[in-house]
Amino acid sequence: MNDIEKHYARTFCSSSGKQVLSHLRSLTKDRVLGPCASNEEIRWWAAQNALVYQIENLIKRGNNPT
Repeated sequence: MNDIEKHYARTFCSSSGKQVLSHLRSLTKDRVLGPCASNEEIRWWAAQNALVYQIENLIKRGNNPT
């Protein structure tokens, strides 16, 4: 396991970390763009979503030593 994965897991396991991650999800993964969203808005949302996905993935790997 990579050290950075452990750091992500530790950072986001606290109450504050969980609240921050929940807030990031609400801004990205839980957000729905309307049918009139521009190409730029969709690209911006996709980039933000990818970052939150990466953070969640690092947390999972940090919590599952293999």
